[in-house]
This record gives sequence, C-alpha cells and structure tokens, in this order.
Amino acid sequence: MLNVGDVAPEFILPDESGDEVSLIEMLQDSAVILYFYPADFTPGCTKEACSIRDLHDEIVSVGLRVIGISPQDGESHRRFKEEHGLPFTLVCDPDKVAIKMYDADGPLGFGVRRITYLVSQGQKIQDAVQANVQVGRHREFIEKAVMLREAAGLKIKAKAE
Repeated sequence: MLNVGDVAPEFILPDESGDEVSLIEMLQDSAVILYFYPADFTPGCTKEACSIRDLHDEIVSVGLRVIGISPQDGESHRRFKEEHGLPFTLVCDPDKVAIKMYDADGPLGFGVRRITYLVSQGQKIQDAVQANVQVGRHREFIEKAVMLREAAGLKIKAKAE
C-alpha cells in the first residue's frame, strides 16, 4: 500500500464507457476517493460499491469524486453500474497497470487487494485503508473523510432552485 504523503501515480485507463480517465485530469476539479476492488458482482465488492453509492451525495457535497478500479472490462463495469445504480466512474484495468502502481495487486499477482485512497488535488496520498475482508472499514474511512472535510469548511452549499 502506498504511504500518506506519497505522490499518487498518474494513470490513463478506460472507464465503463470506453472513455479515457486520467487521474491528473480528475484531480483538476476535486480531490478523489480512489478505491481498488477485486471484481464486479462478487458479494464483498457489491456491498462496498453500494455503500459508496449510498454515501455519494455526501461525498460530492464536500468536493470529492469517486473512482473505482478493478480488472474487469467495460461491459462488466457497465452492467455492474446499471444493476446497482452506481453514480461514479469505474475504471477498467485488465493488465493491472494502476493496480500494480498503487500496490493493490494480490499476493503473488493473484487477485486485487481491497484498498481505498484519499488523493488530494495536489496529487498526494492524504490517507489510505486496506481491508480485504472487512468491507465496512472502507465505508468508515470514507465517512471519516467526509466528516473531516465538512469540519474544515469544505461543504459545498446546495444551489437554490
């Protein structure tokens, strides 16, 4: 796992629609919650993705954006997003390029470690958590990041309609 203070490595990979996603471009608008997960539609990954989905309004309200990365292809990611109503970007990394750069490759190259990073707009790792089995720790990590950003006055006021 990368350490707090490390530079978050740049990647350019396709998302579920085939559009290129660049970490540096994503960081221009907001800090990023970058989470690595083993596979679409598995029980733990579905639970994790849905918990992030359920927090998404709060995440966005404090100026954060979410990117999920796993080895599946765009078709799998598209179906996963549609079936579970996921409002965030899923990046395809079948060759494990970003997965390896972020030290999320599984033991002996098998699978993917479940790691969540908070990356600042300055491209620095601000915090991280790894919990392969305890999926709830990732939700707690994200809730803490949201709370700390709210306490720092980073809550975005809703626009009047």
